[in-house]
Amino acid sequence: MLIDTYQQAAFDLLYKARTTQREAVIKIGTLLADAIENGGRVWLNGICHSIEMDLLHRGGGPAFYRHYEANTELKPGDVLFVSSVSGRTLPVVNLAWEAMEKGVYVIALTSMEYARSVDPVHPSGKKLYEFVTAVLDNCAPAAEAMIEVEGLEPRFAAASGIASDFLMWSVTAVCVEKMIADGFTPGIFKSANFPGGTEYNHDVVDTQFAEKGY
Repeated sequence: MLIDTYQQAAFDLLYKARTTQREAVIKIGTLLADAIENGGRVWLNGICHSIEMDLLHRGGGPAFYRHYEANTELKPGDVLFVSSVSGRTLPVVNLAWEAMEKGVYVIALTSMEYARSVDPVHPSGKKLYEFVTAVLDNCAPAAEAMIEVEGLEPRFAAASGIASDFLMWSVTAVCVEKMIADGFTPGIFKSANFPGGTEYNHDVVDTQFAEKGY
């Protein structure tokens, strides 16, 4: 059944992301913790069709992530996560380029297989992985979809979303562990729909975030 083929492809994708990106995840999680501890802010731009929303104001999620918007003022020492599976989406590359020029650490989620198979469109002649601070390869195949299905011309099932979410939470795990070890315990939200959650988030997490930024 197609469901079984899809689930196996998803398991294989996450295993590949886990085994090939571990070093990058640890490096980026460590960079993230250091930036936060030194007063930097962490911004999430759109990640694979709004995957970033899985990390913003979620039960079990940290308070230090902020949603990037067009009027956000980036400052040196901030961290900005951007995403383009192909590595060449012009608005994303423009944003990353400008952020790098401001002294912002830019982390790109992309598919290296996809990016290496297409031409750049930015005037610099570069794709994201060629100039940002660090890269997370979401291991999606070129053109995104994972599965050949009899009766369909296009391939089926996007890969980048589930892999990017997995990698972002993995980076978050490294960051949170390092911050705790360094004595900078981050605020972690409780579910607002669980008894006491709203009060805890308001009295503890929001208060600490307003004071410390994490």
